[in-house]
Amino acid sequence: MNIKNRKIAIIGGGPGGLTLAKLLQQEGCTVKVYERDINKDARVQGANLDLHEESGLAALKKANLLDAFYKNYLPDAGKLRVMDNNGKIYLDDHCDEHIAEHRPEIDRGPLRKILLESLQPDTVIWGSQFDSMEKENNGWKLLFKNGKRFYADIVIGADGANSKIRPYLSDIKPIYSGITIIEGNIYDGEKSTPNIFSLLKGGKIFAFGNEQSIILSTKGDGSIAFYTGEKVDANWVKESGVNFDNLNDVKRWFETSFSTWNTIYHELFTTDKIKIVPRPLYHFSGDQHWVTQNNLTIIGDAAHRMPPYAGEGVNMAMLDALELSEELLKEQNIKSAFENYETKMLERVKEVTAITMENTVKLHEPDGLQYIVNMFNSFNQNNL
Repeated sequence: MNIKNRKIAIIGGGPGGLTLAKLLQQEGCTVKVYERDINKDARVQGANLDLHEESGLAALKKANLLDAFYKNYLPDAGKLRVMDNNGKIYLDDHCDEHIAEHRPEIDRGPLRKILLESLQPDTVIWGSQFDSMEKENNGWKLLFKNGKRFYADIVIGADGANSKIRPYLSDIKPIYSGITIIEGNIYDGEKSTPNIFSLLKGGKIFAFGNEQSIILSTKGDGSIAFYTGEKVDANWVKESGVNFDNLNDVKRWFETSFSTWNTIYHELFTTDKIKIVPRPLYHFSGDQHWVTQNNLTIIGDAAHRMPPYAGEGVNMAMLDALELSEELLKEQNIKSAFENYETKMLERVKEVTAITMENTVKLHEPDGLQYIVNMFNSFNQNNL
């Protein structure tokens, strides 16, 4: 049966899932995206996305969405300041107005809007939190927590790091990286944390010291996304005694754990206009593999979750979408398409995972600051 005659279900409406839906739909495929968010206006958390020419931007180009991207990207968001825990600046992209052009950034919300508006009406089924699925005929019967059921000939899991689809394909468990981050989003950054907002200058800050890190970025809506990073045990979030729903608790933790950091960083926890989520960082082994199925596969973090210290997460997800769509649209059976995609994808992310984990470890060592200064100096020299 031709791929265009099959019902394709994509579980998860993030950048990877929506990109895949667009790439398949524009070639005449029947696609539905099942997304747990209640509607398209749900607030999208997280830092800006740095799209790379050979991956994220390549997928948008194939989807005929590059013009829309450049109408919505943030020219200053990629400009970086590298600092230490005392507030000293070691590298400053704001001194060179062209330095960030090689890594254009966009907010998650506008990127999602671009992708959604490119899809046919009613492609996304909102409020669909996946519960389970079972084999039916040659496909799958999908059950969602709202009680609704749908049939699909092909299921593609794009449901993120804690994927509920992945266990139907692989029983390989993720590995703790040794680092836990506290992710925060500060609304109305100019009023809520004016000193940090001014220091950011519309861009981002990478700060390192005492084997810890703080990454901050300015979003297009004026909010500030950030995450702290430090070496703790895998169960630290549960065993620390910190109530992460209580801002005073979180503030006391930060004042203790990051006591060697300049007071300017402590401004992050002086506002109540903030959302905080603790995240132990996990990754999959670089040599993972599974038996290819003829009606099920996964993309993005569901396939290859990794820490955020290389900026590759969204890029790998969108490249997965591009490569999988190309395989599915070839004249071959579905299992061969999945096998070709999975083989290529797993080999590609093996290298990316190794680089990401090297960064994750070295950035949280005593010389982490010098490591990243050298990295960006080398990067900038190569792009002159």
